Amino acid sequence: MGYGLYAIGAGLMDLLGASRLEWQANTAMLVLGLMLVVAGLFVRVRMPGSLALALAALFGLQSLALHNAGHLYGQIAPEPQIARAVFAVTLIALAYFGKVERGDGQETGDRSQETEEI
Repeated sequence: MGYGLYAIGAGLMDLLGASRLEWQANTAMLVLGLMLVVAGLFVRVRMPGSLALALAALFGLQSLALHNAGHLYGQIAPEPQIARAVFAVTLIALAYFGKVERGDGQETGDRSQETEEI
């Protein structure tokens, strides 16, 4: 969710401030950042399809970062792009594997069910 908030802030600063990128790129950064924030909230409450939404937003921000690097720096350095990709894969893996099932098929982490059983 922090990366989404960063994308929203960076898009707004560039859109309203010293515009170094096209308005379409800044608007896309705002939309994808908002999409990632919303997806982060939906992943937290385990809404179906939220992980796919988060993955789409992360891939969109990754492709936009490639576009922006070409415009801002005149070249695309592979190290930051690889770091972003590893970060995205790590976030998706943590969200996917964060669900732990007990022996009876129920998920752990829901405090209301644990207190009722005791």
